[in-house]
Amino acid sequence: MAHGGDGTNQERLRAHFIGQARGCRQLGSPFTALVCELLAERLDRTSAFGRRMFDWPGEPRADALSLRAAGALNALARSGRDLALRAAYPPNETQAEPLWQALSAAIAGHDAFLTSYLDSPPQTNEVKRCAVLLGGALVIARESGLPLDLIEIGSSAGLNLGFERYRYELGSAEWGSADAPVTIRSQWRGTLPPLDAPLAVAARRACDLNPLDPSRREDRERVLSYIWPDQADRLSTTEAAFDAAAAAPWRVEREDAATWVEARLSETSPTSRARVLMHTIMWQYLPEPTKQRITAAMMQAGAAAMAERPLYWLRMEADGDSAAVTLGKWPGGAERELGRADYHGRWVEWH
Repeated sequence: MAHGGDGTNQERLRAHFIGQARGCRQLGSPFTALVCELLAERLDRTSAFGRRMFDWPGEPRADALSLRAAGALNALARSGRDLALRAAYPPNETQAEPLWQALSAAIAGHDAFLTSYLDSPPQTNEVKRCAVLLGGALVIARESGLPLDLIEIGSSAGLNLGFERYRYELGSAEWGSADAPVTIRSQWRGTLPPLDAPLAVAARRACDLNPLDPSRREDRERVLSYIWPDQADRLSTTEAAFDAAAAAPWRVEREDAATWVEARLSETSPTSRARVLMHTIMWQYLPEPTKQRITAAMMQAGAAAMAERPLYWLRMEADGDSAAVTLGKWPGGAERELGRADYHGRWVEWH
């Protein structure tokens, strides 16, 4: 990063982009890694886009600034408003120099659009994480023998809320209908969840601070812009999930997660239902007071749970180089790790 002004900010930003490039390569996106490396090496203050990042008021890594920038450029490429940039993006092959020429021209020509895109955190719905939700739900169904009432936080467009309607290929095992609208392929390691458990979802609700409408083109494009463009399978799976969610009878509610969870748990749940709070890779983005309120609400509701009206907490959250899949259960408050997973759900290691 050249001409960065404050040297500390410059080095902090460069380190963040280089670190993200390393993560992109590990997660199978060499193209996005190259974009991050080029921005790290060559972005300067001549554009508002560059200045906005150099003068970023928060912590770049915590705010996923590199993913905001990559998403902005991908959104522009997808829009077709910059044909040279679009030509430099997958599925076309490209090299560092011609890609940088296209990126730098795009930054100069569409500075306001790219800069404004940085204002919003990445909105992602990693549909392959549904494999983890299915595994956990099957465990709950087997243990409780009850239909599930799902409540999900951090749901974005709600693509994962209908996970049991999808078809799954879990290594050599399969689950779900052959004519399901979405097929999830996961590298499944270890033991299998109880695939023959009687899984039924009786009700489902979800919230997000900034929910997206899967039937709205602008919202759909927002999510797709954050999917790395050289990952065609991830892209096609997400597009299929958008179609399914747009046709579904539910929508994600706009609400603060803690306020919403408190309200849901204060409602009397029907007898002979298992209530399940679930979330995937979103806990790290919550303020500490919000986490504390949700945890307290779960403890309070758990204390009132009964065998015929149990409460579960199913989550897949960052824990080192991968994510821990954890299940809490009330009455009793027992908690156990069901397995581990890749952040994007590409593989699952089940215990």
